[in-house]
Amino acid sequence: MTGASKELNPEKPSPVESEGQGTSPKNDSIVSLLYSFAKKVVTVGIIYFVGYMGWSVAWLITPVILSVARESWRKTNDTRRAVAKASALANDKDVILARLHDLPAWVFFPDVERCEWLNRILKQVWPNANFYAKNLIKESIEPNIQQAMAGYKLNGFKFDRMILGTIPPRIGGVKVYDKNVSRNEIIMDLDLFYAGDCDISFALSGLRGGIKDFQIHGTVRVIMKPLISQMPLIGGLQIFFLNNPNIDFNLVGVVDLLDMPGLSDILRKIIVEQVAAIMVLPNKLPIVLSDGVPALSLKMPEPEGVLRIHVVEAKDLMKKDISMLGKGKSDPYAIISVGAQQFRTQTIDNTVNPKWDYWCEAEVNAILRQEIELNLWDWDPGFPGVQNDDFLGRATVEISSVTKNGEIDTWLTLEQAKHGLVHLRMTWFKLSSDKSDLRSALEETQHLRVTSMSTALLTVFIDSAKNLPQARQQSQPDPYLVLSVGKKNEQTSVQMRTDAPVWEQGFTFLVGNPDNDTLQLKVLDQKTGSTIGSLTYILSALMEKKNLEIMSQPFQLQKSGPESKLIMSLSLRVLKRYREEDAVATTPDKAPSSEADSVLSRTSSVRTMSHGSQSSAQHIRKQDSNRKSATSALLEQMSIKEEPFVVSTLNTVMMATPPRSPNLSDGGTELLRRSPSTTSSAGSAGLGRIQLTVAYSVQRQRLLVIVHKINNIPLKDPSNIPDPYVKLYLLPGRSKESKRKTNVVKDNCDPVFDTTFEYIISNAELVNSELEVTVCTQKGFFGSPVIGMQKLFLNDPDISSGQGIKAWYDLLPESKFE
Repeated sequence: MTGASKELNPEKPSPVESEGQGTSPKNDSIVSLLYSFAKKVVTVGIIYFVGYMGWSVAWLITPVILSVARESWRKTNDTRRAVAKASALANDKDVILARLHDLPAWVFFPDVERCEWLNRILKQVWPNANFYAKNLIKESIEPNIQQAMAGYKLNGFKFDRMILGTIPPRIGGVKVYDKNVSRNEIIMDLDLFYAGDCDISFALSGLRGGIKDFQIHGTVRVIMKPLISQMPLIGGLQIFFLNNPNIDFNLVGVVDLLDMPGLSDILRKIIVEQVAAIMVLPNKLPIVLSDGVPALSLKMPEPEGVLRIHVVEAKDLMKKDISMLGKGKSDPYAIISVGAQQFRTQTIDNTVNPKWDYWCEAEVNAILRQEIELNLWDWDPGFPGVQNDDFLGRATVEISSVTKNGEIDTWLTLEQAKHGLVHLRMTWFKLSSDKSDLRSALEETQHLRVTSMSTALLTVFIDSAKNLPQARQQSQPDPYLVLSVGKKNEQTSVQMRTDAPVWEQGFTFLVGNPDNDTLQLKVLDQKTGSTIGSLTYILSALMEKKNLEIMSQPFQLQKSGPESKLIMSLSLRVLKRYREEDAVATTPDKAPSSEADSVLSRTSSVRTMSHGSQSSAQHIRKQDSNRKSATSALLEQMSIKEEPFVVSTLNTVMMATPPRSPNLSDGGTELLRRSPSTTSSAGSAGLGRIQLTVAYSVQRQRLLVIVHKINNIPLKDPSNIPDPYVKLYLLPGRSKESKRKTNVVKDNCDPVFDTTFEYIISNAELVNSELEVTVCTQKGFFGSPVIGMQKLFLNDPDISSGQGIKAWYDLLPESKFE
């Protein structure tokens, strides 16, 4: 068919579209009508049957409640999917006009490039990608989903049809790094968004269903290395998500009955886990482009360090359990995610102030733009996982903020929650090849008195084996390898019908003490389950090797043939705590130096430590004198200007507008002057002064406000000392969502808060917004009397640029702002 004839018949489906679609739209409409009629008949029949049998009314009410909840949940998800699909189909102009508050990254950041040319290429090659996707799903994803579904007593999962549709993924922007990058590699980040019209059908426990409106959104990093002097000039690719992507889809067919909160989340959770196992850090998808490039250079893990996380406690969580008197308490637990790595605390029953004292360690493969995400849940009996649990809030910290300081001890205000704080300590450890650093690492773990902590990281790359014995006569084995260090086990893929398997897979293990631990390896045959080779390697021997590593060395297998050998590489790195003199060395070799705003972690409340675990309290106290507070660390990272002056107002004419802070445009009706910050001053209105830090992260679209302290609140009645607190509103609007409030400090005219608040706001909205700061006292017969107020205009260049300002502001009477 010619190009002209194709244009004259645009409605004719392509081969990819028409695959598996044998019915006409008219027939589809009839089937849909019959299906809806059948559902109504079944519903009426169930109700009639319950009444006929004379059962309890609960048998009728419960399905009705579940049905209503299901319909409400589905409407919300359908709306979200429709908006996402419209965004994927729209061009840049439509996206900007429709969603001005959520502009593409290339609008705000000069180093993020538009890539419409790449989107056009993806659209052209997308039909051909369907064949690659089929093989990947059938060979890699389907067996893993079958195994995971079996844990929920759901058997027989199998993909029947996989059509990607005509809508390709969309790249929102491309950032290519050019600083602090090895000359032998190219690193770029892609903002990937897919909301296509795929059609995937599957069978599950004898039922047939499908997946439509599949959506995925996340940041993909592509590393091209090594650069070679022959075509294609690039030896290979490493493709991976920095953090878990957002995944959503819609179930259709008979399994549509399972599409309700609880059961459908099981399938969603399994799919997310399988994507994470393939290409979410520390897992990478390597692609070799040149035969001359050794697999070791692309497939061996390359961790940059280890992050030690201490989830201490939480305060003032939401009450989700229902008691006789209304809302009772909660049974909170936390899930910590670093890329594909997940950790779960124990559940603390009947409390909104849990103390976990939970320790975990996560491997970090990319410092820049990778995050620590902590989700709090209220445990409820029911399905395993979080499907039946109530959400209590989320807190996120960028790893770059921890690596710059070495250690952060902070309180975080929970996002997506009415109230609640969580207390975290995070410590960054670099990887050292100097075995003399092992002594200090062992001493630190002994001080912590936490047996699960590690002192070293072992990297193992399994290349291949040769001359393996036969598990059965006249039959080649189906070998795979199981590795274990301590309690952690890893397993390679299965190589079918060969006595010389090539695995080329890498693994990492956290080691408690290299002097005592060993690496255990077993070669197993999948057919018989028998062991056809084993190896025990004592890690203390690796400590004596040069640079603590062995590269591509053959090892003789035990309980195997005389010529059976395993070829592997080993690398041991000691965990070394960050020190002040190492500040220059913390810049990652494979990622650019972070922008000023990238270190603005999603920290919402920073306070000094008030509660800690009994097991580590003494060690923490010894370090407190040398540790920077989280607030000062954040200020240093953001290069915030600290003004040693008071921002005060002199009314030169009748005040017609609220005071601007700290810079006023020339057209203002009042003059801002700066006076030395002396403790004897009570401000121009005699109501005291408040110290604030205001900064904005363009990268993360977050406004950070730190309420430090208030000085010289007037004491009118010595018998009635005020109980001050600070209340914030983001104007215009003064909505409940923008309200923030500090704790109350009892009987104090010079209270210290050091509390941090965070607002999610776009740069376009920021320039037209104001921050209303109100200081009140809790002592009052009718509500909380206002002591003083201030309004800050947020279009100040120092704020909107991400630099931030720390300054003192005079409190003014409430009447000035009415």
